[in-house]
Amino acid sequence: MLRVLLTVGIVAVAFLVCLLALLGIIGSTLTTQVVLLAGLYALIPLCIVVPTYLWLDRWEAEPVRLQVLAFLWGAVVAVVGAYFLNTLSLLVLARADWTDPLATGAVYVAPVVEETLKGLGIVLIYVFRKREFDGIIDGVVYAGLIGAGFAFTENILYLGQAYTTGGPEALSATFVVRGLMGPFGHPLFTACIGIGLGIAVVSRHRGVRLGAILVGWVAAILLHGIWNLSALAGNNGFFAAYATFQAPLFLAFVGFVVWLRHREGRLIGRYLSPYADAGWLTYAEVTMLSHLRGRKEARRWARAHGGLLAKRSMAAFQDSATDLALLRWRLVRGTAGADAQQRELDLLGAITEHRRAFVGSPVT
Repeated sequence: MLRVLLTVGIVAVAFLVCLLALLGIIGSTLTTQVVLLAGLYALIPLCIVVPTYLWLDRWEAEPVRLQVLAFLWGAVVAVVGAYFLNTLSLLVLARADWTDPLATGAVYVAPVVEETLKGLGIVLIYVFRKREFDGIIDGVVYAGLIGAGFAFTENILYLGQAYTTGGPEALSATFVVRGLMGPFGHPLFTACIGIGLGIAVVSRHRGVRLGAILVGWVAAILLHGIWNLSALAGNNGFFAAYATFQAPLFLAFVGFVVWLRHREGRLIGRYLSPYADAGWLTYAEVTMLSHLRGRKEARRWARAHGGLLAKRSMAAFQDSATDLALLRWRLVRGTAGADAQQRELDLLGAITEHRRAFVGSPVT
């Protein structure tokens, strides 16, 4: 208990300090009116990106508190850390009489600093909440939310500065590039780290785990650096790079995450079947649990027959069953933790209790 309180206290203080620093950074460069205007523009891509990653998380929704924590890590802690480290690096490069320190910082320094800080947020979630980190999809979701938070705050700064220096035209041009053409930039870069950590979670070999994390981190840095380099290449160079590299990369990423969703459904059906053989689940429940449409229809049925409480119990039943399937997958692979057997029993008990709740609930 003491460890939990100390951890929560340290995290809360860190977030508070970073928030105060962020308010100081924004307040020193932008007026309140400009911040509000830039914030409204920054909300537009945010309302596209965040629902997309929540859609990806439909099989096993991560705890809301961790989703919020991931977003705030990107929006506050990572942004503040990147601001100070990037500024420090520019001062070092300038004092060393480096040729074009701004371009060097944007292409070589900023990607390393920003992806490391964003990736650290995913690592902390894995270290302190291992039970909520089951594989690649979890890594991509946490990375996406961290990247979305980082991009949101960064967009406020860039859009505000554009409006301050160039008026509405500069604001519109910056919004087109950052808000319309590259809303998934930061989430996609950091997703590479999430994929690496997700592979590490389910791998039996230490070398594979370390290699996956390292490759994911390097890939995030490279993609980020290429994006920044294309932004410095002028309009022709940027649009050429966008059409030939960035857009195809994004489409490939979309195809990959759709495949991940289908794969997780197959895993759920495969690894819940033994529990149906043992009588813990029915085969109809396994079929329902391994199809998103079936899950949706089951929640609708529970709402119609037992009210809101029954619907919530059905949703909890589905989440616990998904946790159980992924835990069984890791048990079979030999990558589950030491407490896996007890956790399996706890999940079986939770499934039984949730089923009892939605089957016996009266309509309210």
